[in-house]
Formats: sequence, C-alpha cells, structure tokens
Amino acid sequence: MTTARVFTLRAGPGALAHIRANGLTPADIACIPAAAGGPKGLALVPLDKLLHREWLPRTSSIELIGASVGAWRMAALAQPDAVAALDRMQYAYVHEQNYTKHPTPGDVAAACRRIARAVLGGRPLAVRPGVSLTIVTTRARGPLQSAESKLAFGRAVLSNALSRNRLAAYLQRVLFQAGEPSFLTQSHDAFDLVRVPLQPANEEHALLASGSIPLLCAPVRDIPGAPPGNYWDGALVDYHLLLPYAGITRAGPRPRLVFYPHFNEYVTPGWLDKHLPWRKAPRGHLWLEDMLLVAPSPAFLATLPHGKLPDRQDFYRYGQDHAARIAAWERAIGECERFAEGVLRWLERPDPSLLQPI
Repeated sequence: MTTARVFTLRAGPGALAHIRANGLTPADIACIPAAAGGPKGLALVPLDKLLHREWLPRTSSIELIGASVGAWRMAALAQPDAVAALDRMQYAYVHEQNYTKHPTPGDVAAACRRIARAVLGGRPLAVRPGVSLTIVTTRARGPLQSAESKLAFGRAVLSNALSRNRLAAYLQRVLFQAGEPSFLTQSHDAFDLVRVPLQPANEEHALLASGSIPLLCAPVRDIPGAPPGNYWDGALVDYHLLLPYAGITRAGPRPRLVFYPHFNEYVTPGWLDKHLPWRKAPRGHLWLEDMLLVAPSPAFLATLPHGKLPDRQDFYRYGQDHAARIAAWERAIGECERFAEGVLRWLERPDPSLLQPI
C-alpha cells in the first residue's frame, strides 16, 4: 500500500495556502487537538509516539487539547517521558477493561480511573517546557444538576436536536489547564468557559471526568479547585474540538497551523451531533481555516481486524472473550504504526497535491 493510500489529508484554506507557499516545519504547528472517540483513539497512539520522538522536540511552543481518550493521550504526550506515559495508557486501556457481562456505572468508572492513574504513573503531572495542556470536561447544570436518569439525558438530547445552544442549559464547559498559558481564555459560545488549574489534588479526577460517559459511567463529583457539581465526558460539548483556533494560529508574528491527527475526515462539534446529518460534518467553518487534518484512509482501515478501528462495540462483539478483544486491539494498534510512519514521512516532505478541502 502506498503512502498516499495509508492516510487522507484535509486542509482549511489557510493551511492549504501556507503549505503550498512555505512547506511545513515543526515550528509551524501551534496546536494538536485530540478528539474523543473511545477505543478509536488507540489508532493514533503510534503517531503520538513518533511525533514525540521526531517532531515535537523541534517545536518551541505548542498547545495540546484533548477530550475523553484524547485527554488521556494529550496528558501523556505533554510529559517529558511521553512514550512511557503513552505505553502505560495504552496497556491500561486495552488490558484493564475486562468487564463482566453487565457492568455497573461504578465498574466502568473504576476501569477509567485505572487508565487515568496509568497516564499519571503514580506521580504529579509534569508538563514539558513550552507545552500548554488543556483537558476538556463538562459540568452538569440546570435540569441535569440533580438527575442522572435516562429521562433527564433524553431531554438534553432532544434540546440539542432542536438547537446546539439549547444544550447549554444542561452542560457547562470546564477546562483543566497546565503548563504554558492557553489560548482558550474566554467563552466563545453558549456553553461558557471555566478554567481550572491542573494540580495534584485534581489531576486524576479531571482525567477521569473527561472520559466519563453519562449513564455508562458514574460522574465525578466536586472536583477539587473546580465549581461543585457532577462532571462528565468532555465530548458532550466538544466531541471533535471545533474551537476558535485563530486565537493561537493568528496570534503571533506569523500564521501557524493546527495539526489534527484524527480517526475521521471531518470535525463534529458535540457527541450528540454525530447522529444529526446536518451537524455531523460542518464544511467551510471559519474555525477550520488553519487546520491540517490527517486520518487513516478507507483502504488502510480495510486491512485491520473486521475492517475497522477498535470501537466500543467490540466490548459486545467479543463479550467475555477478553483475550480475543485484546489480541484484535493490539494487532490494530500494531498495524497503525504503518499509518504513523506514512504521516511522518509526509510531514517531513509535504506534498500539497494530496491535500483535500476540509
């Protein structure tokens, strides 16, 4: 399989013009977002490791932003020994989610807490110089403040279908941040923006909250240093992290880019939007102007077990055959090293002819 078939590349108009005129260097990358998406995020771990070894050492400043599994990846990537942290996260995610046939929300929360602890490695989170880390969570408010029922979330789902702004009556964006100052300092939509410093007392809780799927996982309550309440998966508000990136790409003396390793070729605003065709893949959005997005190609995905990336349905597909699920996921991650190597080769010698509009 040729490099061009291993991945697909999409770029906003600003990113396309920049690469055509100037090529691409590590210093051009201002931000790396990491989407929520459960086990699909495992496909990007080999690329995270290569970026840490070969690309990020040549950057002087970069912001890493993640929600859910993306938050776990970025919290690992931000550390001085990122490869070891990514290895710990990957092992815990793959090997330590062996649920019973009918796991309780407490069972899922316990497994996710083990992943959060693996990211931290038993020590306070250390962020490399020049790195800004943002972990995205959502805090219940309004009708969800005191209700975790299917009915309460059903109302939130209906409100979101009517208008994304209506969902803001139920959820508030809370960002946990460490390292260099973030470009995300002010509210940019109806969900508000509350900033909380990451510190030893709340790091594990913030990481756990960012991946706590409502009803499947118990919420994280009253995180130290943050507004009181129940905290849930950051994907509820920021699924694929459609954010006002011009605040970082256009803030310096020269334009820079957002480099987005992703498992889809599009950016969906919120987790609840993925079932709404008119909101699933916005085109021509101003916030995508300076974005370069790379994802595994359909031809590459066809070579993986069951012709797809690992996903949450695998927990049902394999049931109690945990060994078979683990083997399939490890094989998929191993195959994704080819994807990572192909992307790195393109970064080192970018060919603009492979770029498609985002």
